[in-house]
Amino acid sequence: MVKADGCVAIHSDGGAYKPLNWMNAPNVLLMGDHTWTVTNPKGESLTITMHEVLSDVKSEFGDDPGLQKDGVEAHLQELLAAAPHTIEDGLTLVRREYPTAIGPIDLLCRDRDGRVVAIEVKRRGEIDGVEQLGRYIERLHLDSSLGAVRGVYVAQIVKPQARVLAESRGFTVVEIDYEELRGMRADELRLF
Repeated sequence: MVKADGCVAIHSDGGAYKPLNWMNAPNVLLMGDHTWTVTNPKGESLTITMHEVLSDVKSEFGDDPGLQKDGVEAHLQELLAAAPHTIEDGLTLVRREYPTAIGPIDLLCRDRDGRVVAIEVKRRGEIDGVEQLGRYIERLHLDSSLGAVRGVYVAQIVKPQARVLAESRGFTVVEIDYEELRGMRADELRLF
């Protein structure tokens, strides 16, 4: 397989999805009657000898739209910053990426009583995220102007061990439905 970017990949007949050999672009491809020679800028070369051609197909796929990953932590954080009330009624955003000496806190909010709330956002809530939130809150407690600070751990899915650790440290744990947050779910009757 020769790709438009100059990458050359040799696949087996056995249905494997990974190539047996390949040369990443950029390459120079010299095509002879029965032999192709692929050479990269380092001078490495791959010689392909063809004994029989069963199929020779050229397909144009159009412009590369580029890959965009949806549902990453940054998207979730952005949506929550725009609608902090989905985490807890009465929350208002103070700042996204609130800076501390050890890194930024995803969301810094105030609750309806004016208390500072540090929020750590993850796609998958695991123990390391709870530890991270704990370190941020320790840093915030060094600033007496903020008063008492409480933590909220938000994720699409929170692992049971992370939930236990977060709750043992006094953090609130909230699971968020990303699709619903984006408004992608159809309106339907629910019991809860």
